[in-house]
Amino acid sequence: MKRNRISKYILRFAACALLSVTAGCTNLDEELYDRITSENFLQTRQDVIRDFLRAFEHSYWSIQGGSTFMLQENSSDEMMTINRQGDWFDGGQFQRVHYHTWTPQDGFTSDAWNALYGGVTLATNSLEDLEGITDPTKFEMTREELDGMIAELKVLRAWLNIRLLDFYRNIVIVTKVKGQTTGGPQVPPQEAFAFIEQELKDALPKLSTNTTLGDNVTGRWTQGGAASLLVRLYLNSKVYTGTDRFADCAKMAQEIIDGKYGSYALESRWDAPFDYTNPTSKETIFGFPGSFAQTHWQYDGGMYFWMLPNLAPSYFGFTDFGNANPKYAMQPGRDVDSVEYNFTLGKPFIKFQKYKDDVRLKKYKNLGNSTREGMFLYGYLPYTNPQGKADTVRGFKGPYALFLRDQVGKFLDAKPGTKIADKVSNMNNGDNNSGLYPVKYPYYPSSDPNKISSAYAEVRYAEIYYSLAECKYRAGDKAGAAVLLNAVRKRNYPAGSPSLYKTDGSQLTDQEMLDEWMREFLAEGRRRTDLVRWGVFSTGTWWDKKPDTDNHTDIFPIGQNVLNSSPQLKQNPGY
Repeated sequence: MKRNRISKYILRFAACALLSVTAGCTNLDEELYDRITSENFLQTRQDVIRDFLRAFEHSYWSIQGGSTFMLQENSSDEMMTINRQGDWFDGGQFQRVHYHTWTPQDGFTSDAWNALYGGVTLATNSLEDLEGITDPTKFEMTREELDGMIAELKVLRAWLNIRLLDFYRNIVIVTKVKGQTTGGPQVPPQEAFAFIEQELKDALPKLSTNTTLGDNVTGRWTQGGAASLLVRLYLNSKVYTGTDRFADCAKMAQEIIDGKYGSYALESRWDAPFDYTNPTSKETIFGFPGSFAQTHWQYDGGMYFWMLPNLAPSYFGFTDFGNANPKYAMQPGRDVDSVEYNFTLGKPFIKFQKYKDDVRLKKYKNLGNSTREGMFLYGYLPYTNPQGKADTVRGFKGPYALFLRDQVGKFLDAKPGTKIADKVSNMNNGDNNSGLYPVKYPYYPSSDPNKISSAYAEVRYAEIYYSLAECKYRAGDKAGAAVLLNAVRKRNYPAGSPSLYKTDGSQLTDQEMLDEWMREFLAEGRRRTDLVRWGVFSTGTWWDKKPDTDNHTDIFPIGQNVLNSSPQLKQNPGY
């Protein structure tokens, strides 16, 4: 667990530092557990390295911790956490996320704020430590090496701040935590944007490139990583600040593709960016390193491991984590009678089926020797049970075999194609047959030496291509957009496939662009952001979700728990 890696002193300090962001920490006296104090904590090179690294583990956890993944996906048209015969009702909280009816009293509105600011305060504290070193040679370091560490911490903090800006808009900029007893004021989104942009620009020339670091690049913020965060920032600038920065986004993305900030390349297989080889993949611009024996937060219950039916691990032959719990599934594209819904958003599996030769449409199957095919779980999932007999994956709400459908309803033991009497399909009326599951990161058998060994690819080179394609599309260059999209998409289809876009880009529309973002980045924790940028998050319709009354839901409220401890903060408009 991540907490075991942080000393009791650091945990106490981080808690107090977080309070200084949100309210005030008036008692800074520490109960020391050894002879090391804050004044002499850094004694050796290893001390400096540990200080540098301590914010990274928390930040890795934050991809799903604090409900961040859930808020990005369940509020969108991609994923759902339905009431499965009483499982996952949880006081209706997931339904409020789906229907955009959340309130500041919902704990998840505080959880995301606290999780992200926990990382910001840890990074800032380490920055203050490292920036206070006047003689790096005392720690067997060069000034260049120390400056590189400082730059990486600033990029890590910028990544956290971008997410805070995306969630809440009106945020606090933290640049100092030591000795602070009160939190700072919220700043306008434009000021937060400018701070993040400048911090990334200042850090960029002091960072290494992936070429310099070679196989040691995993988990390191490089020039390519900082430049990619600028691409994200500029792509969403109109939403964040009211000012269009698509031209700046296109310029930065093109510079990355041209190799100005390192050497990157697209993988030739769709699954390679998520496989155990991805730590050294040229498509991974920034990844958090994971392993079976150490940290693997994307495989945690807060993310992909609970994106599986109960007994799905037996289907994989992966039994180390026990049974799964189907918290997340894709939203349905069809009603209980298997008739496709007529709305344009959502329907993720049907959006994949639009191009029928997509190799990702195969049912997920392990092929041996750390290989697999297919990206989805659907239909029956056969396996050999512990008694050595052929069996089929079942749920925990009945003895019948599950048949996974692109539908939501009370199907229970109904055979495929059987019409059921209950026609209700909504967040409160599902069972364990309801919904299909994407499997982006592989679950190789327990005997496989590469099980659960993938890095979490937070920034993929494909994102730069899609970002530049969107900028070109918005500028009227559909042909240029099609070329960029096809450069990535060609790995999803057989050679010569008619599913590639026409070279003139004539097939591209706003809806197709948004659908293609979904297909490539399904369940990667960004869908809400994309919907907001395209102006349909609060106005769109998908499955049983109707348009919101206005667009105040484009950002979340600051949780009441945060406001109660932080009287200087003001609630976001509309809440």
